[in-house]
Amino acid sequence: MLAGGIAHDFNNLLTGIIGNTSILLEEVPPENPMHTSLQDVASAAGRASALTQQLLAYAGKGRFVVEPLDLSALVRETSNLIKTSIPMSVELRLQLANDLPAIEGDASQIQQLVMNLVLNGAEAIGECNTGVVVVTTGTQMVNEAYIQQKLTGGEIAPGNYVLLDVSDTGCGMSEATVARIFDPFFTTKFAGRGLGLAAATGIVRGHRGALKVHSVPDKGTSFRVLFPISKGKPNRERGDFNEEDLKGSGTILIIDDEEIVRRAARSALEHYGYTVVVSGSGRDGLELLAKLDYAVDLVVLDMTMPGMSGEETLKHLRSIRPEFLVILSSGYNEADATRRLTGKGLAGFIQKPYSAPRLAQQIKIALATGHVA
Repeated sequence: MLAGGIAHDFNNLLTGIIGNTSILLEEVPPENPMHTSLQDVASAAGRASALTQQLLAYAGKGRFVVEPLDLSALVRETSNLIKTSIPMSVELRLQLANDLPAIEGDASQIQQLVMNLVLNGAEAIGECNTGVVVVTTGTQMVNEAYIQQKLTGGEIAPGNYVLLDVSDTGCGMSEATVARIFDPFFTTKFAGRGLGLAAATGIVRGHRGALKVHSVPDKGTSFRVLFPISKGKPNRERGDFNEEDLKGSGTILIIDDEEIVRRAARSALEHYGYTVVVSGSGRDGLELLAKLDYAVDLVVLDMTMPGMSGEETLKHLRSIRPEFLVILSSGYNEADATRRLTGKGLAGFIQKPYSAPRLAQQIKIALATGHVA
C-alpha cells in the first residue's frame, strides 16, 4: 500500500514536470542553450517515471495498457536490450515458440519482468564467471497437483497457460534463500539492490499469473511464470502523431484534484489549440458542466480523487448524457476499475505521468473516432 501510494503521488508530480517540459521543448528552438537543459530535465523525469513503475510493479498495480500480447515477440524485441545489459561472459539463448496463444497484459511490464529475471540470472552466473541464461516460451497444461506446489503470485485454476521460463547455470540457491528472494530489498548481492524480484512478483500477480522457482546449489536456478491465455489476438499500438496531427479544436474539461496536473494539462491542450476548463473535484466538475450547459467535447477524468471518486463522477456524467466522451486518467493501475466501467462511456485511458503530445494524441483519437466503450 505504501509503495503504491508513493508511486501514485509521484506520478501526479511527474505529470506536471513531464507535461510542462514537453511543451517547452517544442517552444524553445534546438539552437537555444536552454534546449539542452530542458532535455536533461525530461530525461531525468523519464528515469523517475521508470522508478515509479517499479514501485507500482512491486505493489501489483503496474498494468496500464492491457491488450492481447505475443509473449515470444515481446521477448525477441527485448533481447537486444538484454544483451547489452549482461556481462560478455554470459550467453543468452532464446528458445521461443511460434504461434503462441496471446496473453492479456501490459507490454512494458512484461518486458520489465523478462529483464528482471534475466539480469538476476546473469548476476548469479557472474559470481561463477561464465554460464548461460536460457529464455523459453511455450504452453503448459496445469493440473491441481501442480497448483498445490509452492507458487508465488496470484491464485490460478487448472488449465492451459502460456509459460515463460528463465533458467541459468549460476550458483543456485539454498531453500532458505529461495524462501526470501521475493522479499522487498532482500538480496544476496551488493547493497542497493533487491526490488527486482519483488517487482517481478508484483507484475505476475497483477497479470493474474503464478511463478515457480526451482534452484539447486552449484547447479543453477529456473523461474517459470504462467500467464492465463487471452481470447484475443495480439495487436499493435497506434502510431504516434506528428506535431501538426496533434493540433485540434473543441472544449475539454479536466477534472483532477492535483493543481499541478490541471495546470500542465491545460497548458498542453491550449498549446495544441483546444479550449480548456478545469475542476479540482468530481462534484465541482459536475457543477461547472451545468454552468457551461454541458457544452464540452470531452472530459479527462482522474480516477482517484477524494470525496466523489472518478467512478462516481463518471456514473453521474452517464446519467446526464450517455454520449459524453470520457478519458480516464490515473497514477495507479486501474485495470480492474476500467474493466468494470467498460460499456459505461470510456473513450480511453491515459497513464500518469504523461507528456503533452501523449495527452493530445489520446484526445485526438477519441474525438476523431467518437468512440465510447
